[in-house]
Parts: sequence; structure tokens; C-alpha cells
Amino acid sequence: MVSEKNVLGAELALHCLSPKTGFYRDGYCRTGEADTGRHVVAAIVTQEFLEFTKSRGNDLQTPRPMVDFPGLKAGDRWCLCALRWREAHEAGVAPPIVLEATHEKALKYIPLETLKKYQAR
Repeated sequence: MVSEKNVLGAELALHCLSPKTGFYRDGYCRTGEADTGRHVVAAIVTQEFLEFTKSRGNDLQTPRPMVDFPGLKAGDRWCLCALRWREAHEAGVAPPIVLEATHEKALKYIPLETLKKYQAR
């Protein structure tokens, strides 16, 4: 397997295994043809973001055991869709991100300078 790159040009870092995140539920914010949402932004979700995305029709707080989704709470690490993160940024509610775990494909949707402003400290 070819190693994938993050937005900084280095090897993509593991984002989270508890809860298991990523389109492939392998802990990495990587993407492929089947991932139409491009789950490439490695975020640390906030309550404000969770409420925002729910208002847009994507409830990430409610567990859905049938699809092995535990539901998220503030502070959880999760791979977000690039366009949803950008929408949240434009609304002033984007959560912080981990640049080392954010896939380079995020740069198709969000400038690196913007991502760097939200780097988790």
C-alpha cells in the first residue's frame, strides 16, 4: 500500500481508534472512490459544531448501532467531510483540527492557511 500524505506533505497520521473514525473505520482520515463526502478533515469536534451539523441534517450525536456508529460528544476525534468543515468555517463554528492526520485531499476544498488557523494546540 502506498503511504498517503497529510496537508503538510508528510505521512498521514492515525487520527482516532476510539471511536473508530474514518470512512474506512480504520482510524485514518483517508478517502477513496466510494467516499463521496471526502472524510478527510481530522477534527476534534465541539458541541457548537455538533449542533451546527445537526441543524444541517447530519446528526453526529445520536448513536446508530445498526451501522456501528457510537454517537459523538464534544472532544471526540472524527474525520469530517471537507465541505461540511468548510461550511462550518464559513458559519464561524468550525472545530479545531489535527493537521498531521488531515489528508492532503482536503486542500482541494480548503486552503492550507485556513486549516492552519484551526490547528489543535
